[in-house]
Amino acid sequence: MLLCIDIGNTNTVLATFDGDKLVHSWRVKTDARSTADELGLMFRGLLAGDAVEITGVAACSTVPAALRSLRTMLARYYANLPSVVVEPGVRTGVQLAIDNPKEVGADRVVNTLAAYTLYGGPSIVVDFGTTTNFDVISGRGEFLGGAFAPGIEISFDALAARAAQLRKVEATKPRSVIGKNTVECLQSGLYFGFAGQVDRIVERMTEELGEVKAVIATGGLAALVINECRVITHHEPMITLIGLRMVYERNI
Repeated sequence: MLLCIDIGNTNTVLATFDGDKLVHSWRVKTDARSTADELGLMFRGLLAGDAVEITGVAACSTVPAALRSLRTMLARYYANLPSVVVEPGVRTGVQLAIDNPKEVGADRVVNTLAAYTLYGGPSIVVDFGTTTNFDVISGRGEFLGGAFAPGIEISFDALAARAAQLRKVEATKPRSVIGKNTVECLQSGLYFGFAGQVDRIVERMTEELGEVKAVIATGGLAALVINECRVITHHEPMITLIGLRMVYERNI
C-alpha cells in the first residue's frame, strides 16, 4: 500500500491507499521538534496496528523543520521503498500562474491537482486548518493564487489571550446567533463570522473568475462550519492526501 503523509502546522495527517482507494487514515498533532527517529517510531506504530505493508511513500510539509526530519526519517526507515517528497522539480502537472511560484506551499499544489482531477475547473478549495486557505484553480488546472485568513482555532485563542474577560470556549455552533451569555456570544461571532467570511470571499472570487464548477471544503476544521456556508458544494477532508497519491503516480 502507498503511505501518504501531510505534515501541517497543527496536525499531521496520514493515509494508506490501495490503488485509488483510501484504506486507513490517522490524524496526530504536529511537533516541529520531533526527530527523524520519533517520526519513524510514530508512523510505524500507527501502521503496525493494522498490519499494513507499505510499498511506497508520498509526503509534503509546510513546516521546514519537520520537513528536514521527514527526509531523514524516509532515508532511515523506508530507504528501500520508492518515495516522493513534493518540492520544486517534482512532476505535478500543475502550472503556477502567480508572481513567485517558490512561495507556494506544497499542500496548495497537491490540493490543486486533486481538485481539478476530481471536480474540474474553475474551482476553489477552502482549506480549514491553522489558517483558512482559499486556493483558486483555473479551467485549465492552473493554480491562480488565492487568499489567507486566520484559522478558527487561532482566532479563538487570540480572543482569549487579548481580552481580559473572555476565555477559550468549545468551537461549536451556538443555539442561536444572538448569544445569551459570554460563551454563546463568542461561539456565535466566530461560527457565523467564519461562515460569512468564506461565503463573501468565494463570492468575490467567483465574480473575478466568471464561473466556478466546484467549491471544495477540506481540512480538520471544515466540518465545523460548512453546513452554514452557502457556497460550499463538496466536502473532501482527504483532498491533500488524494493529491499526494496522484503526485506519486506521476513520478514513480
